[in-house]
Amino acid sequence: MKTEKIILGIDPGTTVMGFGIIEVTGNALKLVLMDELILSKYDSHSLRLKKIFERTLSLIDEFHPDELAIEAPFFGKNVQSMLKLGRAQGVAMAAGLYREVPITEYLPKKVKMAITGNGNASKEQVAAMLKRLLNLSALPTKFDATDGLAVAVCHYFNKGQSGGDKKYGSWKSFITNNPKRIK
Repeated sequence: MKTEKIILGIDPGTTVMGFGIIEVTGNALKLVLMDELILSKYDSHSLRLKKIFERTLSLIDEFHPDELAIEAPFFGKNVQSMLKLGRAQGVAMAAGLYREVPITEYLPKKVKMAITGNGNASKEQVAAMLKRLLNLSALPTKFDATDGLAVAVCHYFNKGQSGGDKKYGSWKSFITNNPKRIK
């Protein structure tokens, strides 16, 4: 059977960006890559954003994903943390848009629900279910990586349909869906 689709999933962050790539053939899922980009070693927030952009571009150029799924920032009490997380997500999205890869955002609860059936599942529960779903030999221990992988698997389960979350196929669609963000 021929590969039908490659999906890149990203869990954005400014200290660690998790990512996972799956290959879809029929109803079968195969893990291609799961890893983390460690950003905490860089002092400059701007340099961290540059590294996120570069790594996302390199993943796209190497694996040629058909679609990119990314976890949307959750709303917390710390405005500075939310702003930094939003920037991290934005540069990863910009890399996808730059390479014209369609992007779909998923809320964290939706990702957990798709993987475990529980929107409040722990990172350990998500990792354990991914081990079973993808027939992994060992339980993954890099939870940012499994979070990125979970976003890709969530996207597969949703068949690329955003189900209320946001989907962008180009800069034009991003601008159309976010007119207040453009000045």
